Amino acid sequence: MCGIAGIISRKGNLADNNIQPALNTLQHRGPEDRAVWEQESKQIVFGHQRLCVIDPDKRSRQPFHYMQRYVLVHNGEIYNYLELKEELKNKGYRFTTSSDTEVVVAAYDAWGRGCLQRFDGMFSFAIWDEKNKIFFAARDRMGEKPFYFSFTDDKILFASEMKALWAMGIAKEANKSMLYNFLSIGYTSNPFDPQQTFYNNIYKLPAASFLSFSTASNEITIENYWQVFIQEKQSLSEESVFEEFEDLLSRSVQLRLRSDVPIGTSLSGGLDSSSIVALCNQHASGQYTHKAFTAVFPGFEKDESKYAALIAKQFNLDHHLVETDISLLPELMDRVMFHQEEPFTSSSVLAQFKVFEAAKKGGVTVLLDGQGADEILGGYTKYYRWYWRELYSQKRLSLTGEMSKAKALGIKESFDWKDKAAALFPQFSAAMQQSNKKRKAKSAVLFNDDFVYDNSKNFYYSLPAEFSLNSILHFNSFIYGLPELLQLADRNSMAHATEVRLPFLQHQLIEFLFSLPPHFKIKDGWTKWLLRKTMGNKLPAEITWRKDKTGFEPPQKEWMQQPNTIDAIHEGKKILVANNILQKEVLNQKVKPHDAYAVNAQEWRYWTASYLLK
Repeated sequence: MCGIAGIISRKGNLADNNIQPALNTLQHRGPEDRAVWEQESKQIVFGHQRLCVIDPDKRSRQPFHYMQRYVLVHNGEIYNYLELKEELKNKGYRFTTSSDTEVVVAAYDAWGRGCLQRFDGMFSFAIWDEKNKIFFAARDRMGEKPFYFSFTDDKILFASEMKALWAMGIAKEANKSMLYNFLSIGYTSNPFDPQQTFYNNIYKLPAASFLSFSTASNEITIENYWQVFIQEKQSLSEESVFEEFEDLLSRSVQLRLRSDVPIGTSLSGGLDSSSIVALCNQHASGQYTHKAFTAVFPGFEKDESKYAALIAKQFNLDHHLVETDISLLPELMDRVMFHQEEPFTSSSVLAQFKVFEAAKKGGVTVLLDGQGADEILGGYTKYYRWYWRELYSQKRLSLTGEMSKAKALGIKESFDWKDKAAALFPQFSAAMQQSNKKRKAKSAVLFNDDFVYDNSKNFYYSLPAEFSLNSILHFNSFIYGLPELLQLADRNSMAHATEVRLPFLQHQLIEFLFSLPPHFKIKDGWTKWLLRKTMGNKLPAEITWRKDKTGFEPPQKEWMQQPNTIDAIHEGKKILVANNILQKEVLNQKVKPHDAYAVNAQEWRYWTASYLLK
């Protein structure tokens, strides 16, 4: 787990190859070591900030040289590196380190870009092949690890974070179209162009993609190497599905417990993180500390500390409770935005930041977390309507009794004539939704007229390909939803030189789940039915069969009522007005605090978006 950066000349020797300022901005990602390699012909320079997690020995230092041909900088972990290492040894490869880094470059030599299909991990890496004069970079399947790049007429630049690119001379210039979509509908990415960021001339390598550049042809190519399709298998026995799911999840946890540094867990008190704790306890490695870290919000109705305490007691955890000092919220926002660089939609990001900070102070470098389960297993209450629409279109809604069973569990999701129309006429309904959303977006905020005129034509609102449960889960997992959460988690963890590992996002597990019919996700009115049934004999019933679904939600409305926070939000509005984003009238309106996941979350968006223009 590290920070990487580099410069590749497209026209001969580098005129400016000072990478040290870029590495200064990435030091938090890898504070234990720094190294730089410059090609003898001065066409390429790689830099690396190291956080030692696997094989701390100096022999694994990066940039890593291999076979007097390759140079590699690598951020992340390849969890199945030991198995790959044995396979490569059988092919005649020899190793001088115990690191996964050496396995990455040996695998590239053995299988070329095909090595990406063999990796189980989270990673971004860059390799220079001196023999073929090729620069090759890649990012993991789900996009857990970042890779940003920019290019000019004479060079390509890359880094783990955008601030490193700014340090290498790329201008910090806000992407106004992205800003328009964020302020109007809360979008933090462009579903139609996954390379786009909130800054002009800075791009992100999409998840499950690689970038290749040949100095001979001077051409840059970007290609996808993995994709999940919805292929629902029928006539599956519940017993076989339970068995395979548990095997895949258990194996994923086992691999993610490989480490040469202390490991702990995030524990919210919900089903997902509790499941990870239970499996960590079952497959405990020598580095597993039994330390767990929980964000708590005393007095808040959605505080889950009592549920986290149940798990801590059952598994004898060293339980650390993490509070957020709301009197220092503006200062915390400054710190978080420095690391995040792009705006985000709720204060849950601040609470998560504090959890990783507490883990580092508690002597833990690696945290296993339950993130991703809601998206791939159907955990949010909004998914009910999508499933009911699917059943209604099949004339099976009443027959299955799914809606009435959910209502009996206290689910309050509505299902009216609009939902029925959407089920019967999905294409027409989607077109109407997109048209209405675009129209309302223009008037949702007191935008400056010129800003709307210049940017509203680039409107990014998107819907799943079908109105079905698996389709919305796929959309939220790969297009919009989970990708944002993964970016936030990477930045928040690496701000404190900690590593977060996500067992639910193992690629074979994901492929398996998207091969299952929807009734394995929602059944008898229960969300995440497959996970509940699988963990039923490992967790207390109060956790497994909780009826109230609570997301990771702080008391944001209360936080936003603090005088210094109100002042900070108002100052953010001033910045947006000064940059002709908002009309001056917005400054006459009092700040209106709102919940973390409110539909109209303008005040929070104003505040976090203002950092783009500072």
